[in-house]
Parts: sequence; structure tokens; C-alpha cells
Amino acid sequence: MTRVLAIDLGGTNLRTAVYTGDIAALAQQNHQPAPENLDGFVARVRAFLAAGNIEALGLAVPGLVEGSVCRWIPNLPWLDGIDVAALFPDISVALGNDAQIALLAEAAEGAAKGVSDTILLAIGTGIGSAVLANGRIVAGAHGGACSFGWACADIDDQGEERSGWLERVASGRALDQLSTRIGLANGGELIAAGRAGNRAALALLEEPARRLGTALAGAVGLLDPGVILVSGGLADALDAIAPPLLAALRRQLPPHLRGIELRPGAFGPRAGLVGAALAGQAGSGWRQIR
Repeated sequence: MTRVLAIDLGGTNLRTAVYTGDIAALAQQNHQPAPENLDGFVARVRAFLAAGNIEALGLAVPGLVEGSVCRWIPNLPWLDGIDVAALFPDISVALGNDAQIALLAEAAEGAAKGVSDTILLAIGTGIGSAVLANGRIVAGAHGGACSFGWACADIDDQGEERSGWLERVASGRALDQLSTRIGLANGGELIAAGRAGNRAALALLEEPARRLGTALAGAVGLLDPGVILVSGGLADALDAIAPPLLAALRRQLPPHLRGIELRPGAFGPRAGLVGAALAGQAGSGWRQIR
């Protein structure tokens, strides 16, 4: 079994683990602050490689990836334009967008195992997304397919260069803003209040949920997925947001598509690390689910 260094690199955190075929063992992960520059990243990865007799690298990053090149990583701009395979020429490298890598984990070994067509929404500070179509994770012409945070259901919106409409109105930071209307500190408190039955909190949660559902109807109509997976912080609030989200979604769909199931991911915050391990094991063809 190939020894894989799995890395889930976010804007603030770096999670690593060595994978030798046991997914359960990935719970024993190394958790550090994200590097502040490219030199720091390279030095840290090389230290892991030297210590672990590593043969392959699986890396999830929060942005646009094309092949082994990071094209646009908004929260880690020092990675923009970097060919990760060229940085580490002595090992096999599998690089992917974090949502696509998370979907690999869920489709291969998690909540979408055995499902040929799936949409994944990773809803945290922003909104990441990925699509599995006929057993293959969709990359698009330049690696940027399924950037669902940029979906828009408001013709009056003027747009923004660094985040899309849906991300601005239905992500974790949107919940943070809504929470202040009823004197709460953040979206986590808003979700907790909604789950406890607070009517004001439930009314506020309905707003982003309806927007998510309305925008998501277009994706369901286009792709006819077997299931929609929700990961990230909002997965913990599915019991509160699912009813208004599904109601809004179904209003915009024909009868034969209204039975779509909304399901939390199985791996939670570990999905990126699990997917990176599986991608590293599979190599460049990791988008095809076996």
C-alpha cells in the first residue's frame, strides 16, 4: 500500500495525516496553523515527507485548481500560479479543490457511497461545492466547475469580485450578520436558538434557507442528482433549515424531481483530509470514483 501524506490546507488551518489504507486512522491528525508564505509551506511539507517515508501527496486547497497548478486561492494568494508537482518532483502529487476532494471522500466511502450522481455543498464561512456525475467528479474546462457560491437568484444584485451572491446571503458569515438582529453573537448561536425552538431565530434562518433552496433548484433541474450532501458548519443545522430549504426548492421543480434527499456528509470536518488521502492513493485519476 502506497504511503500517502494527506493534507487539508485551509485559510487558517493545516491538517495532515499519513494514510496507509486505514481511513479510521486519519482521525489521528496533525493540526497546525496554516503557513504564512510559500517557503513556510514547502519547508513544512518537506519535513513531513522526510519523516514519514512518503511515496505520494494528496492535497486539498480552498480555491481553483487546474491539474497540479493552483490557479486562484483567495485566502492563500502565495499559492496562486504554483505548480505543486514541480515543488515536490520526487513523489506522486494529487491536487484538488477542497469541495471536490471532500466529495471524493463522501462518494467513495461516505454518505454518497454507491450513488452515481450527487451535489455537495460545503457551507461554512463561504460556500464550496462539487458535483459527481455518472461516477466522476466534474472539473470543467479549467477546473472551476460547480462554483455554486456564485449562483445568483437576484437580478438586481451588482456582484462582487471575491464572493458570489449565494455566498454573501446564505453562508456562515451571512448567518453571523443575521444573528445580530436578535442580539446574538454569531451564526452558531442563531442555529442553537433555532434548534431550541426560538421563533425569532427560526424566522431568521428561513431567509438564507429559502435562498439556498431557490438557487439549488436550478442545479437539481440541470443535474438530477440522487442526493444532495451538506457539509461544513451548516450541516449541524440541517434539522432547522431543511424544511424551508426543501419547500423553496420544490416550488421551483417539476414533480419528478421534488423527491430529492438532503443529507449531511458522513465525515464532517474530516472530509477534506479523507479525500486528500484517497486522492493521493489514486493519483491523477482521482476524480473517477471506483
